[in-house]
Amino acid sequence: MVVCIHLPRFELAVAAGDRAQIARQTLAGRALAVAPLVGAEQRVGEVSGAAEARGVARGMALGEALARCPDLVLIPGDPVRVAEAWEAALRALESIGAAVEPARPGLAYFEDSTVRALHGTRQATIAAARRALAAPPEGDSPACPPPWGVRIGAAPTRFCALAAAMATRSSRPLVLEGREAQRWLAGRPVELLGFDAEVDIAALIEPLTRLGVRTLGELARLGRSALTDRFGAPGGRAHALACGEDSPLRPRRVEDSLEESMAVGDASSGEALRRVLGVLVNRLLARPERRGRTLRAATLSARLLAGGGWRERVVFRQALADPERIWLALSVRLQTLPAPAGELTLAVARFGPPLGDQGTLFGGSSPAHAARLREAIAQVRAVAGQDAALRAVCVDPDSRVPERRMMLAPTPE
Repeated sequence: MVVCIHLPRFELAVAAGDRAQIARQTLAGRALAVAPLVGAEQRVGEVSGAAEARGVARGMALGEALARCPDLVLIPGDPVRVAEAWEAALRALESIGAAVEPARPGLAYFEDSTVRALHGTRQATIAAARRALAAPPEGDSPACPPPWGVRIGAAPTRFCALAAAMATRSSRPLVLEGREAQRWLAGRPVELLGFDAEVDIAALIEPLTRLGVRTLGELARLGRSALTDRFGAPGGRAHALACGEDSPLRPRRVEDSLEESMAVGDASSGEALRRVLGVLVNRLLARPERRGRTLRAATLSARLLAGGGWRERVVFRQALADPERIWLALSVRLQTLPAPAGELTLAVARFGPPLGDQGTLFGGSSPAHAARLREAIAQVRAVAGQDAALRAVCVDPDSRVPERRMMLAPTPE
């Protein structure tokens, strides 16, 4: 069984400071939304229930949102605090023994079968997860408020568990098993497909609603071949989800946390800020915890003097340990800083191989060659995600439908 942890309006609550402030603003009749970052695309972030009731939705253009709700209260976004709070929540779930797959801030999954032996029953496992989220492990950042209003759902697949978590409105989890889960899922609205990252909302959900398809059960009765012919791969994916089929979970790999911060003082922008970045790069590479490993990806973040934060993930074209090349790759991103910074932080997002193990990619069918190929696949996944490196598997070579002849499967690491 897959357990879904849903923390509604997570980014909005972190940006607002606490849940009580959102409740006071909502009771006063005010609609809230996370303001777009300076220099970014002018679209609002997460919105409150009052804003949704007045037609404002996440991702809507700022001008349209203000036209629909002129008294909309915009709260400055803070991606740094959101990342800290979400990392604390993930570590809290991992502290009970769960292998967690994070989907986005406020949404995560784990298999209860891997930790049920530690806690006894499924209900005890869910209760342990709720307690861990209420009190994150010691050592995590206390700068952000803990998650509130945790909604938990459990079902045989990831998508069904998400639907169950979003349907519950109380502290009691919704657990669906077997055929009961399939029957329950058939009555859910088709808009739930928008929460799946592999389905194009604009190209699929909107036409389906115009055609009168309101529930997932109606979508499943249309047939996979018909949906694939009309919408392509997203149609087949949507039909699989509506029928209760989904891919297995991909838990995150827990790696060492390596981070360096520095208050910049008067060096809040320009060349002085780039010199501060050079100091952080040298400090990070000099840490003994690095153990000679290269850096494949790094996270550059800043606390802004005007309030809020800025965060950028940088994936290097190849695993690096040269401070000058790392500095050059990161200093370009400082140009996108929306406002003067008060503190600059550099953290390792993902390590590469030790420096002495790097070599040419192609060089014969030897164990070293296979290891280099695995390393290349890992670098591709670090840049474009887990589904960037797939292999074609022949399923039905005699099928008249091209999409049925071959399927893509994850490449083993």
